[in-house]
Amino acid sequence: MSPRRWGWCQLVVMAVVTWSVLVASGEAEKHVRKGVSVAKREEEEKGGAFLTDLYDFLWNKAGRLGYTHVWPALTFGWRIIVGSIIGFLGAAFGSVGGVGGGGIFVPMLTLIIGFDAKSSTALSKCMIMGAAASTVYYNLKLRHPTLDLPIIDYDLALLFQPMLVLGISIGVAFNVVFADWMITVLLIVLFLATSTRAFFKGVETWKKETIMKKEEAARRLAANASGNEGVEYQPLLGGPGEERAPKRTRVPVLENVYWKEFGLLSAVWVIILALEIAKNYSTTCSWEYWVLNLMQIPVACGVSGYEAYCLYTGKRQILSREGTTEWKIPQLLLYCGCGVLAGIVGGLLGLGGGFILGPLFLELGIPPQVSSATATFAMTFSSSMSVVEYYLLKRFPVPYALYLVAVSTVAAFVGQYVVRRVIAILGRASLIIFILAATIFISAISLGGVGIANMIVKIEDHEYMGFEDLCTS
Repeated sequence: MSPRRWGWCQLVVMAVVTWSVLVASGEAEKHVRKGVSVAKREEEEKGGAFLTDLYDFLWNKAGRLGYTHVWPALTFGWRIIVGSIIGFLGAAFGSVGGVGGGGIFVPMLTLIIGFDAKSSTALSKCMIMGAAASTVYYNLKLRHPTLDLPIIDYDLALLFQPMLVLGISIGVAFNVVFADWMITVLLIVLFLATSTRAFFKGVETWKKETIMKKEEAARRLAANASGNEGVEYQPLLGGPGEERAPKRTRVPVLENVYWKEFGLLSAVWVIILALEIAKNYSTTCSWEYWVLNLMQIPVACGVSGYEAYCLYTGKRQILSREGTTEWKIPQLLLYCGCGVLAGIVGGLLGLGGGFILGPLFLELGIPPQVSSATATFAMTFSSSMSVVEYYLLKRFPVPYALYLVAVSTVAAFVGQYVVRRVIAILGRASLIIFILAATIFISAISLGGVGIANMIVKIEDHEYMGFEDLCTS
């Protein structure tokens, strides 16, 4: 058979088979059309029920019991003792790393002392404020590890702190609205990523410090071989690429205060705080409430935008930053966005914004000592803002807050003194980065574990696990 005839035969066979299938389908359709319609209606009903269940899970007012705080009495016992010890260690290491220690405070307050989750978040902010304030006072006496500048970089603070304070206001509102399991998921993902990145940054800095110490040892050997035995070895106080210790390591407090920059930062704090207080006396979700919220945006963006413009045009510089001093607009916008994100996370989770700012400053090439000091300086403004807002919302008992602030204040002083002495002896500023990474990782495990455990209990008890209403909470 020729190929042409074979092709025609194939076409005929396919046509017959297709016609047979269509006829059979038509006959079968008559018998199952009714069954398909019933199944389709059942499927639509199931789909509608699923959407209804999802809505009830996330936003069902009938399932809400409302927020009820749990405040244990301030009595001397094992809970207070153990909680104070853990809080002391958390404040000591958190102040050194520039993260505040909120990731340790919140589980301690919840699991050991017995506060509810939202009250623990508020009290955690009180402890962060105490630790940050004492750390700033300690750092105001210190100088930059290699430059004749304060250890606090005021230009870096001007770029981030106003956006951090703006983010805090958003985060506090989110803390009221968001369900606990949503906060837990965000916390685990964010903290594991930042702690991992900070750890690798610490390893990189450690290796560079090792090379520098070997070069210094070689120079000492060469000096001894040439007969200059009087050359004294100076420990390396700075980060990678920094070879000279400063002539002055401590100065009076007032000499390290840049009043113009400090005044701008304080003005942002006062204005936004005034708007928050006025908002507290307005009806929630009224037009006055939203106007007062929106008025915070030009205040924060105006100061950070001014600093960003000066950096872009070269009128101001972040002298602590290694490498090029050129800034690009997308880069500045990204960093301002990270400042807002740090504030949102801080207000939402009851943590210091240093969990975001600390690793970010290190990525910018800021020395570890300056990164920790500047992040803590910014946290002093943001944490005090959160404390005032939580106080207005009546989220914590004042006697407990005063006691915990005292514990964290003393712990921060001790932590700063001990770790700075160790760094001066070993000549490894990378220890600050490792403390930062370890604090963030421990916070991820502790807070994540507590959040998952609470989520399992709520699921078993069929409790409401959706959004709260900002206008009625």
